[in-house]
Amino acid sequence: MMYDLARALLFRLEAERAHDLTIGMLSRGQRTPLASLWRQQVSGQSRQVMGLTFPNPVGLAAGLDKNGACIDAFAEMGFGFIEVGTVTPRPQSGNPKPRLFRLPAHEAIINRMGFNNLGVEACVENIKSMRFRGILGVNIGKNKDTPDEQGVDDYLYCMRHVYPYASYITVNISSPNTPGLRAFQHGAALADLLAQLKAEQAKLHQEHGRYVPLAVKIAPDLSASEVADFAAALLLHDIDAVIATNTTLDRSTVAGAEHAEEAGGLSGKVLFDTSTKIVAALAEHLAGKIPIIAVGGVDSVATAQAKLAAGASLVQIYTGFIYHGPKRIKEIVEGL
Repeated sequence: MMYDLARALLFRLEAERAHDLTIGMLSRGQRTPLASLWRQQVSGQSRQVMGLTFPNPVGLAAGLDKNGACIDAFAEMGFGFIEVGTVTPRPQSGNPKPRLFRLPAHEAIINRMGFNNLGVEACVENIKSMRFRGILGVNIGKNKDTPDEQGVDDYLYCMRHVYPYASYITVNISSPNTPGLRAFQHGAALADLLAQLKAEQAKLHQEHGRYVPLAVKIAPDLSASEVADFAAALLLHDIDAVIATNTTLDRSTVAGAEHAEEAGGLSGKVLFDTSTKIVAALAEHLAGKIPIIAVGGVDSVATAQAKLAAGASLVQIYTGFIYHGPKRIKEIVEGL
């Protein structure tokens, strides 16, 4: 009931303004008595994935807490794991505003944020100040103005900075909002990126005395043959997990809706079928050798169960969380 009231008020505001106000409130309220407004006890079954023990299989997807400002607040809501980012080597403001749009009738969101963040060093400082001792993923990307041929260097830079603090690291090569980024999902560019990341992972493992798994996030807009090639590359380079999927450029599910023609990635309930098909295809190609973390349209027990049945080991929620609030986390975890 409390979130329903808060949502009604927030949805009267422009979407990004509402987001910034919420992040600010959570950041200031975490670790204080105000946390009682969102704190809840959530009990679920633990899962072993990537060599890590997840207290429950429902995580927060990257993009909501880009700078790691509210990790403790989200932990207090009962997430089994939290993924922050996307972070880039240098701070960047992202794309021009407005760049975030709600489609309430479809429980969907379109965003073209463009990796707006304070830079990887600022995120690391926030991580260092958190009390949370659970599973923390850090999602890394490249700066918009970094030439594509130097893009791998940005990923390596971020990886080195977050490695001592992350439970796992996600490589974001599937956002539609940074020009040229999705080219890293194909052919020689993908092979070179994965090879260099794995080599760096081995060095950092030796240096820090701990192994931090690498996940790669895939787009939902790939063809069947492209998914097969992507899976083959993951297997060849011994990647630790794949996250399926990022947002989509397809607008067929929201045709005619207000904001439907805005540029950017579409997320939410309408992405469920497409992303679940990618999960199933990856599961077939990977044959249990690499775990899948499913995201895209997770907003209920039924949708989470469908992702797991399609071959995922864990699920993440983002847009469904915006529309339904913390209580939905508890409902999903305890309903699985």
